[in-house]
Amino acid sequence: MDVSVPQVDDRTTVDVALSVLIGARVTHLLLRDDDGRCSGLVTRAQLAAHRGGSWFIDRTRLRDIPFDSGPFTASSAVLDDAEAAMRIRTLDVSPVIDDHGYALGVLALPR
Repeated sequence: MDVSVPQVDDRTTVDVALSVLIGARVTHLLLRDDDGRCSGLVTRAQLAAHRGGSWFIDRTRLRDIPFDSGPFTASSAVLDDAEAAMRIRTLDVSPVIDDHGYALGVLALPR
């Protein structure tokens, strides 16, 4: 599990999120809702694809675009079960959350 994944508010604009991704040299960001709980995960590819659309405006917020919004991996999950669930959903990464919905990090499938 990677615990150093940047987190941003889901009200952050797509342009700012892309800047954070590039600056942090990561491929994904965790999103937080108004209460600080994990609301999803967005990848650089998703942001770049959305930004290239004709509907894009520079004030588009992350909460207004499609992103992985769960279900997420519980911190109490058995690793084999978590990996199986990710493979079924064809996910390379999944947020790991505590019992209250706060992100602890990201679980990535082995390459």
